[in-house]
Amino acid sequence: MTCQNLLNLVKTGALKAEPPDAREFAGLLRSGVVRLADAQMLGLSPESRFDLAYNAAHALALAALRHKGFRSENRYLVFQSLAHTLDMPAAEWRVLALCHDRRNLAEYEGVIELDERLLKDLLRIAGLLAEKVAQLPEPASSGLR
Repeated sequence: MTCQNLLNLVKTGALKAEPPDAREFAGLLRSGVVRLADAQMLGLSPESRFDLAYNAAHALALAALRHKGFRSENRYLVFQSLAHTLDMPAAEWRVLALCHDRRNLAEYEGVIELDERLLKDLLRIAGLLAEKVAQLPEPASSGLR
């Protein structure tokens, strides 16, 4: 898997190159897995489950990006980078991008556009992310922390 596309984003300022950190990676993985487990709880409202699953997917996608030695402040770009960090097909990371848009509507405008199918797809993709990220070798600690 080539990182050239990610390096190109560094040149434009969209990403920052930053050595991976084992402790940060482990924390992001743990956060994603815990939130994903909570999102599976059927007793919670669909909105809460969506929020948990979305944040799980973001933590896991960020872990994959950090594993490659990059950082982004842009959540959408973290999801879009999955094509290069975990070879995720565009159709799947675009579901996460749609979830990002829906999350922003809910957070910033109070508009909740949530359907059962989207929540189901989000949970499935977050589960795939958890599996793929858990299989990545632990990065060496950068010693910066």
